[in-house]
Amino acid sequence: MSPAETDRGPDAGSDTDDDVRTVAGWIDEANAITVLTGAGISTDSGIPDFRGPNGVWTKNPAAEKQATLQNYLADPEVRVLAWRARMDHRAWGAEPNDGHRALVQLERRRKLVSLLTQNVDGLHHDAGSDPDKIVEVHGTIREVACLECDYRADMGVVLDRVRLGEDDPPCPQCGGILKSATISFGQQLVARDLLRAQIAAENCDLMLAVGTTLAVYPIAAVVPAAKSAGARVVIVNAEPTEMDHLADMVLRRSISEVLPQICGGAKTRPVG
Repeated sequence: MSPAETDRGPDAGSDTDDDVRTVAGWIDEANAITVLTGAGISTDSGIPDFRGPNGVWTKNPAAEKQATLQNYLADPEVRVLAWRARMDHRAWGAEPNDGHRALVQLERRRKLVSLLTQNVDGLHHDAGSDPDKIVEVHGTIREVACLECDYRADMGVVLDRVRLGEDDPPCPQCGGILKSATISFGQQLVARDLLRAQIAAENCDLMLAVGTTLAVYPIAAVVPAAKSAGARVVIVNAEPTEMDHLADMVLRRSISEVLPQICGGAKTRPVG
């Protein structure tokens, strides 16, 4: 059955157990699956998303200012607040959940060819996903980078300096401004990562978008790219996304519960 024959259209959010079984069957049939994950996959690990009802920016709009490169460069106070926020980031105490682990299972079944993630928390690594398959399109909070030279180090090295009293620690190599190795608003993405993502989208037979509103470009473009290349598109997200109308199936269920059901094979499918 072709994707066009299974297209559920914009109302594809009222899913049933039969829909979950259908998606599990599609995964069983697939040979090359590309997965795109967003903040929603990590909420069950205790890391809030950004724009959801309990999101970081929803509760504290000022926090979004820290994620804008222009503000970060221009205002030392923004950098001070950003370093304090990094000290307290929930990623440091978070553990992968069953959703992250389900994608590892998909990889062990030799179906997953690429894991594209908008997340910076590193939990896909902790879960055991192959680093060579992970594309962290928005970077990682686990490393720090200088904005003026090629200095890069483990985040813990600089956080130790903050704990010792440096509110806005400069680069030890050139004295420049340090920032987490994440991609801020106004900062250029890594061209190689975008190319890898595009190639993965164009060469998969199933695109699984998990925990993302699909509103952030350019990475959201991988979904229509996969669809245009003939792949089925499955979206798993608690809230409506910008691309539900493109999906062959939309599952509005707990990510950490439904991913094991659809990724693990026939024996894990829901019954009754």
